[in-house]
Amino acid sequence: MPAQTRLFLCLKDNYGVLLHDPDTGSTAAIDAPEAAPVETALESTGWRLTDILVTHHHADHTGGIAELKRRHGCRVVAPEGEARRIPLVDATVRENDTVRVGGLTGRVLETPGHTGGHISYFFPADKLAFVGDTLFSIGCGRVIEGTPEMMWQSLLKLRDLPDDTRVYCGHEYTLANIRFAKTIEPDNAALAARAKEVENLLAARKPTIPSTMGEEKAANPFLRADVPELAKSVGLAGQPAWKVFAEIRERKNRF
Repeated sequence: MPAQTRLFLCLKDNYGVLLHDPDTGSTAAIDAPEAAPVETALESTGWRLTDILVTHHHADHTGGIAELKRRHGCRVVAPEGEARRIPLVDATVRENDTVRVGGLTGRVLETPGHTGGHISYFFPADKLAFVGDTLFSIGCGRVIEGTPEMMWQSLLKLRDLPDDTRVYCGHEYTLANIRFAKTIEPDNAALAARAKEVENLLAARKPTIPSTMGEEKAANPFLRADVPELAKSVGLAGQPAWKVFAEIRERKNRF
């Protein structure tokens, strides 16, 4: 049977996600911003927590680990480069390592930039990507521990995933990201369509994720820094794509 997911809000604007294998009953939390919403999601589904798959060390992604591990004895999987900064890690992973949740098989992608050792998890058979704070819907994470060039390479790695991949990110920032994106590509028809969709979702009190990688490639300016027209629009025609990305990210920082 295909994987099942349960999405829910944590803290102020974080997303928590449960990934469930119906064949074995195994369930992974993708990050653990806080314990209580994870527990509520488990109770509502009847699922049993077996794993926590951590994307990066920031406290708003790891704050619930200790309590959840105490209650459930679950395995904590974390990026090798950040394990010392994450509590109660049982296994570390790096680029192209395999992660299994019951019978579900995922692949680790190293996507540094937001943090130095950030990773993402891609489950190809189910067309699911859990990207933490590297990529947001119509946005991307701040470049905190890495460099713009590093972050651009991470975004390219995610952009190479199949267009029908469903992308789960760590925060509900989509509306604000759209407002900024319109300052970069005001005539982007795909962005206008996504803006209308997001307005309808939020009016119905529904989440704006997951999106698909195809949607992001068409409308997310942070994935489009190598489009000549976009580079020209920010005054960097002919410059390397990572420099165009850096300019867009700096504008977003000030927006």
